[in-house]
Amino acid sequence: MTLEAILPPERVLFDVPGGSKKRVLEFFSTFIAQNTPSLDSQEVFSRLISRERLGSTGIGHGVAIPHSRNPHCRSPIAGFLKLAEPIDFDAVDGEPVDLVFVLLVSEEADDAHLALLGQVAAVMNDADTRHSLRRAESQHALHERLVDAIRRQSSG
Repeated sequence: MTLEAILPPERVLFDVPGGSKKRVLEFFSTFIAQNTPSLDSQEVFSRLISRERLGSTGIGHGVAIPHSRNPHCRSPIAGFLKLAEPIDFDAVDGEPVDLVFVLLVSEEADDAHLALLGQVAAVMNDADTRHSLRRAESQHALHERLVDAIRRQSSG
């Protein structure tokens, strides 16, 4: 299972209103539930917030990787949001977050879950990738740059 396979263009969102961590997670939960009939927005939100209570998924450099397990998630689901304005995400480095990569997996997905999180972290830890994503001026450009980064990381 690759990141590219679970991140279609319609789940790469550009210029998303931020406000707060809670608002961003609510926005994503509503968005993904509208596009995935088996998912309930309140359950997705509740699980993402519960995971954040264990420790922030803000990994530094303006990046967060909120993730959770969901019993109604048959296969991994990814979403990427480039926020219109950076928000406080309680990140490990204290920096505000503007790049949010969300990952939902099934309850059973141990190795797959960890492998996908590792791929996301590797892609998002690259300074050139972050810079390129921040310069994207459309949803299409954002998706292209993200897919290019995923391909470079997986082949490197």
